[in-house]
Amino acid sequence: MLMSPGEGLQKIPVRNLQVGMYVIMPVSWKSHPFLIGRFRISSPAQIQKIRDAGLEEVMVDPARSSVPCLASAVPPAGSRRPETQPEKKDAGAVVATLKDAVKEAAEDRTLPREEKAKVVYSRAVEMIDSVLEQPDRQNIKTSKEAIAAVVDMILADRDTSHYLARITSHDFYTYTHSVNVGFLAVCLAKTILQDSDNHNMHELGAGFFLHDLGKVRIGPEIINKPGRLSGEEMAEVRKHPAMGFKILNECRQLTEECRTIVLQHHERNDGSGYPHQLRGQEIHIYGRICSIADVYDALTSDRPYRKRMQPFEALRLMKDDMMHHFQKDLFEKFVLMLS
Repeated sequence: MLMSPGEGLQKIPVRNLQVGMYVIMPVSWKSHPFLIGRFRISSPAQIQKIRDAGLEEVMVDPARSSVPCLASAVPPAGSRRPETQPEKKDAGAVVATLKDAVKEAAEDRTLPREEKAKVVYSRAVEMIDSVLEQPDRQNIKTSKEAIAAVVDMILADRDTSHYLARITSHDFYTYTHSVNVGFLAVCLAKTILQDSDNHNMHELGAGFFLHDLGKVRIGPEIINKPGRLSGEEMAEVRKHPAMGFKILNECRQLTEECRTIVLQHHERNDGSGYPHQLRGQEIHIYGRICSIADVYDALTSDRPYRKRMQPFEALRLMKDDMMHHFQKDLFEKFVLMLS
């Protein structure tokens, strides 16, 4: 059954969908071919998949779409006049609800492991999307509770974490990328740090999932640009580690683990990274772990200006052309983790 129109949403015939529209699937994740139930359309192939699923209408969120909704779309009943500013959604309530859903799925011992991985992943993506929409103290704090449950699941259940490392979405939006890197980095941290009790894995997980938080303060015209960035635009993007640090500090959620990861995930072993051009042992192991997961996910995700690489291709490129960016033994453990 098609979901009722929500605040600010529009019901759109599938024939009128366009690349750039933010769609919300009207059926459960088991009944459609996507890993998550809400996403911005990035290719005609995704529209075709929606058609192939037998859907005639979907919900579209104009506020999250990068193109105008079609004039021929069916407006939701009781919708506001166009000139009226829509009310702001209660992202806090959404985050709290999704936190409960993530924790429930992560702690459910009756779900088959592969199905559990899919449910946890899809709910985590929706939660991080809502946190990035409204990154205030309560939402970040609430998301950390859900992330802690996910970390506990990964630490306790090798098979579920194995599936999680392989079901990541290939759409390179900040929220999907954040979750992909979160899962990959927690799994790698488990492998590398498992013999030590000197690490707060909950806060490590929070840092990995929120590593790109500062991008919410970078202009969407830069973050979503369908092409390579200019030098000036890249300089703006390189501010996001400092912006992430600032947001966490303002929200009183800046633990040492989060600070390290947010500030260091773009540092490189040879000193060519940013924001402080750290090199070698100057980079904390947390930052080095996040860096590997971050680059791998970027390479294996579709970008507006290039197709994604297959995992093997990405790992080979990292080994042959980018090894000076990473700590060799950590990279080798990452490869073994994915094999």
